[in-house]
Amino acid sequence: MERYEVIKDIGSGNFGVAKLVRDVRTKEHFAVKFIERGMKQICHRDLKLENTLLDGSIAPRLKICDFGYSKPKSTVGTPAYIAPEVLARKEYDGKVADVWSCGVTLYVMLVGAYPFEDPDEPKNFRKTLTRILSVQYAIPDFVRVSMECRHLLSQIFVASPEQRITIPKIKNHPWFLKNLPIEMTDEYQMSVLMSDMNVPSQSLEEIMAIIQEARKPGDGMKLAGQLPGLGSMELDDIDVDDIDVEDSGDFVCAL
Repeated sequence: MERYEVIKDIGSGNFGVAKLVRDVRTKEHFAVKFIERGMKQICHRDLKLENTLLDGSIAPRLKICDFGYSKPKSTVGTPAYIAPEVLARKEYDGKVADVWSCGVTLYVMLVGAYPFEDPDEPKNFRKTLTRILSVQYAIPDFVRVSMECRHLLSQIFVASPEQRITIPKIKNHPWFLKNLPIEMTDEYQMSVLMSDMNVPSQSLEEIMAIIQEARKPGDGMKLAGQLPGLGSMELDDIDVDDIDVEDSGDFVCAL
């Protein structure tokens, strides 16, 4: 979270913990709400490396940002990370689709490439989506990945959501448990959660004053479209056969 600096706590309660942060670059203020995702049964539906943060502690806690697509049932997300049931535009469980996206994220960290991109045509999104639907991926021979990790990926990249491994089973998988620091165990995480919940709440007047401060425009302007990588998008009206890619690599579809 190097781009943002925490100014002060806004408050806490059954919604989670809220903080006032400032963009280091633009000096704009934002009110940010931190939610214990697993406890609240929230699906994200656009999990990817760009939406994950580490808090910088000795045993870093991973935090998820950008919940703009956290709405059930519609077809949204980033093409390379999206689950087959979402592409098929069937009714689906967002939390199960998130498991698929976690698998893509793990693969990218291991291999340095997206699992369902055609190595010869990485910018051909039509091929990427077709390979997702057919669960066509491979781990390159030059990348050393343990058998336990390969097994976990094979349990994540399953077309049928009902057959896909769940988060509780992932947390008990041999690869996940190997050399797991005590700070990452369920018992330790629960103690941290209880500690956060015991943070005293601020008065309504203090909270409203901080919110008003956060609403004041900053000195800079928001910058958009300058970060590399695949962007998130609405996919409700997209047909795989309608997808085209311009020379620039932009994602284009017929609506």
